[in-house]
Amino acid sequence: MPESSDAVSSRRRSFFEDLQLLIVILLGVVSVATAYVSFEAALYGGQQAAAYSRGGAAQTEAESIYLEANQQYVQDAETLTRLSEYQIEMEGADPDVAAAASEKYDQLYFTSVSEDLDAAIAWAQAENEADPTTYTDPQASEDYQDALFGAWSDADTAAKALLAQGDEANQYSDRLTLNTVLMAIALFLLGIAAVIRNRRAQWILIGVSSGIFLLALGLTVIVPFTWF
Repeated sequence: MPESSDAVSSRRRSFFEDLQLLIVILLGVVSVATAYVSFEAALYGGQQAAAYSRGGAAQTEAESIYLEANQQYVQDAETLTRLSEYQIEMEGADPDVAAAASEKYDQLYFTSVSEDLDAAIAWAQAENEADPTTYTDPQASEDYQDALFGAWSDADTAAKALLAQGDEANQYSDRLTLNTVLMAIALFLLGIAAVIRNRRAQWILIGVSSGIFLLALGLTVIVPFTWF
């Protein structure tokens, strides 16, 4: 016995209502996911700004430390040059000149040679005595270089690490922003599906929007979760 028109109409209406319910559920799921992704993108954006700010400040401090260390390096180079000149005068034939040069040498050494430079001079003297054919510059000492520029190296490394954190946060923020756009497109397609009456078109829109959403969701999952 064929179904009555009322029964067919009732079944179609029930199917249409179920499809509408599915669209509403999908709209809710995608909306919540979009809000989450947008929130995470904003957090990464804040982390990026904070890391860049701290990194810039640390880089400025590192540059200041380097300039101070380089100034000391240049001053030590001038001191070594003057010490060498006094040594030459001390080895001269004129005893008065030699005595005056020795006094100047001792005074300059006492007032201008730091412990680090003194150790570097002792190291260079030992190297030069061991191999007289090759001159060893005291300022080539690794210990001297570390003592002078070690603080700058540490500060510069810390600044670069902070800037690298900012770059990483920026990448995550950009990726999450893209995912937000994809989810917004999925929401737009689901919104269209909710108002049209053509079931074939509705299923096509549901399928396309679901595919876009799942793609965006998969891209979101691989981004590390962050918090305040």
